Amino acid sequence: MKSKKVLSAILAASMLAGLCTGCAGKKSESAGSKEDKGSVYYLSFKPEQAKQWEKVAKEYTEETGVQVKVQTAAAGTYEQTLKSEIAKKDAPTIFQVNGPVGYQNWKDYCMDLADTKLYTWLNDKDMAIKGKGDGVYAIPYAVEGYGIIYNEEIMDKYTAMDGAKVKSVDEIKNFKTLKEVVEDMTAKKDQLGISGVFASTSFSPGEDWRWQTHLMNVPVYYEYKDENVTDENAISFKYNEEFKNIFDLYLNNSTTEPAMLGSKTVSDSMAEFALGKAAMVQNGNWAWGDIRGVEGNTVKEDKIKYLPIYTGIEGEEKQGLCIGGENYLCVNDKVSEADKKASIDFIEWLFGSEEGKEEVAEQLGFITPFNTFEEDQKPTDPLAQEVIRYMENQDLTNLSWDFQTFPSQTFKDNLGASLLEYATGNKQWDAVVSDCVEDWKIEKEAAAE
Repeated sequence: MKSKKVLSAILAASMLAGLCTGCAGKKSESAGSKEDKGSVYYLSFKPEQAKQWEKVAKEYTEETGVQVKVQTAAAGTYEQTLKSEIAKKDAPTIFQVNGPVGYQNWKDYCMDLADTKLYTWLNDKDMAIKGKGDGVYAIPYAVEGYGIIYNEEIMDKYTAMDGAKVKSVDEIKNFKTLKEVVEDMTAKKDQLGISGVFASTSFSPGEDWRWQTHLMNVPVYYEYKDENVTDENAISFKYNEEFKNIFDLYLNNSTTEPAMLGSKTVSDSMAEFALGKAAMVQNGNWAWGDIRGVEGNTVKEDKIKYLPIYTGIEGEEKQGLCIGGENYLCVNDKVSEADKKASIDFIEWLFGSEEGKEEVAEQLGFITPFNTFEEDQKPTDPLAQEVIRYMENQDLTNLSWDFQTFPSQTFKDNLGASLLEYATGNKQWDAVVSDCVEDWKIEKEAAAE
């Protein structure tokens, strides 16, 4: 990599300094030990990037001699895993919160990062989570987007058919058109060579976050917009019918019958899309790692695109993707000073050094909020490029990640359970709505105590 010589020179100087400490011409027995250098333990939030993070950690350790451990929590278990790990002797030195609500749960463990280079590198310092005074306790490290991913090759095959509802995917600009196209594709699925238009609506335990969090963000965003607020202690679920519109479309035009969804995982869903069994799937740009990693993947890199999540809300023709972030890094204030320094050094290497930035762009695929990245250092994967394309389109309004204000994980888990009951025919939609509204209020009140 282009920074090898520079990094090697720095390391050589560091090693020389170590040799000169303690006794002349002889490396002290403690040089390079955890006590001197510290060590890093990062508890990661994203199961889909576990292998990539492990590769980055290994490379950093090889280059610096600093031990970096990465553990990845299973889907839907991060808070539970963090509670368990933070109580151990060798607790995580770096962990994540998902926004202001998550920060409130962990503020006693968050080190003030106001004096770090990482904070100075933020393009918009208001993105950081701040506490009392001038303290900065959580720093965002990635901007992400999600929507409906589609395989352009399958869509081109459909639009070329006689009687297709559209001649180009570009004509799909609202739910009405999307529904017409999807239902027509379902009728023609054998000709298209697919098992269903949408990949499985996964509801295996811990695998329902695409619906109870990401999809729920759409009606909440518009409700907040109507009320001109950024949070609410109580919601009316005003746009529940619009949520139901797209949710039903997923369920009724899927590769999997609704009764079987309780056993389906996100990995199952992404594999169906990667193997060409489905034309569309709702997910974020982080899913590219899953797609390209599926053995037998048939989706061409230049044929993977995004549509916004259309639900039938008035004016959605100008709607973009859901773009934001729930990825905030915190350094554990209760670990040793050496481990704190090692952790900050690791993070700043990742987002500040040439070698680290290459890992971010090529392995992790992050769209970062830092000014250290040049144009040619942005991620090259197709879904990240699509998110950037939507971000740069001034004619569209991208939806913020208002699910950061959702009252608790319990609220999301309860909503997910309700949606599964509805999907399998065991709960009426009105009950889903009323339970959601009630749970929101209860959990907000509990959080305020």
